[in-house]
Amino acid sequence: MSMTNTADTALASSLSRNWWAIALRGVLGILFGAIALLQPGTTMLSLALVFAAYAFFDGVLAITASVRAVRQEEHWGYLMFEGIVDIVTAAIALLWPGITVLAFVFLVAGWALATGVLMIAAAFRLDSVDGRWWLVLGGIVSVLYGGLLAAAPLSGALVLTWWLGVYALVFGVALLVAAFKLRSAG
Repeated sequence: MSMTNTADTALASSLSRNWWAIALRGVLGILFGAIALLQPGTTMLSLALVFAAYAFFDGVLAITASVRAVRQEEHWGYLMFEGIVDIVTAAIALLWPGITVLAFVFLVAGWALATGVLMIAAAFRLDSVDGRWWLVLGGIVSVLYGGLLAAAPLSGALVLTWWLGVYALVFGVALLVAAFKLRSAG
């Protein structure tokens, strides 16, 4: 058996043993997709506000760490600057959520493209696994979704949230089916 076949067999075995983790990802995708489709405005605004809150508290903690470093005569300038950048970013996200949503769109587009390509590549290494084509489908959906977002970033937040909801539902179903296929193969 070649080195590649051994690695592929080990990967397939590991995925079969951990089918539940893939199933959980699928269930979470389905739940998130349903919420995004049923409450699109709330979903997009919530994402911007949660990011703003995170950036603000991260900034406060970075500044706190820099003040503590000053007392211990350690390097503190970068931490202080990071904290200020975090708080300014939080203010921008809170005051101009549209900019935050646009930045989020590009972030999600990049994420969907990267994870889709990686999922497709991983699926083609699983020659012997029955559910690999469901992983390919999940990867293709991810790449298509990322491409759509990158091609039309200025579309309304409502439409982007619907795309996100549909993507999450299809991706979640694909992972759920793949998980059960892996479970039965293991």
